Amino acid sequence: MPFDPASLRYDANGLIPAIAQDALSGDVLMMAWMNAESVARTLETGRVTYWSRSRNSFWVKGETSGHVQVLREMRVDCDRDCLLVLVEQEGPACHTNRRSCFYTAIREGEEVEILRPMEG
Repeated sequence: MPFDPASLRYDANGLIPAIAQDALSGDVLMMAWMNAESVARTLETGRVTYWSRSRNSFWVKGETSGHVQVLREMRVDCDRDCLLVLVEQEGPACHTNRRSCFYTAIREGEEVEILRPMEG
């Protein structure tokens, strides 16, 4: 059955959360938003394209930073209201220059930084 981005369940703003995961290591890298057009662009180009709520525009991951996400597979959850994009990540995924945006853990009630910024 052919996939239609319009078949997904978007929120009131026409957005769906997309979780990026490293296709090889399984590390969760980041979460961002997509709309139907960015889903279609991602599938067409193989370059993960998000919707930037702050800029109100498309955001091709790595377009300015060089930290590209190449799509390996897109998965839809059971409710069709969240996406998992398995990617090949070049460099850090986070704008803080860390491999993952999830670099703070809550351990015994305290926030602990578990990932340092990448070198270079």
